[in-house]
Amino acid sequence: MGKLETIWIKRFKSGPMDAVSVAKIIENRGIENNADQNGKRQITIIEKEKWQLMMNELECDLDPSARRANLLVSGISLNNSTGKILSIGNCRVKVFGETRPCERMDEAFDGLKAVMAKNWNGGIFGVIVNGGTIRTGDKVNFI
Repeated sequence: MGKLETIWIKRFKSGPMDAVSVAKIIENRGIENNADQNGKRQITIIEKEKWQLMMNELECDLDPSARRANLLVSGISLNNSTGKILSIGNCRVKVFGETRPCERMDEAFDGLKAVMAKNWNGGIFGVIVNGGTIRTGDKVNFI
């Protein structure tokens, strides 16, 4: 069983990632007040353990918000989860695939994009199947 460690909301495209402890997620839309809405990339999620491994490999200590994902989870592997349903508290996310890193990752730290391109290190993206309120500390698992 995994755990929701951190929630970030991006106010506008290329804008800062604001950490919050509670967020409303809206079915078939995304996170309320987040720049990315609709489509198949309504929410993005990364693993805390993979972030630490990447930081060790790169010998750096970036904050996970540098990934620009919406959620940081721990205790659960997101590898090869396309098509699965992820439960976050009482909410559900259908995974549509692996989030591929962009050039902004190398702006954060040289070499981050290449390390992130391996083994689903960049996390996942998906759509909101069942909306509601999520909170840091919520249980996370595949159903």
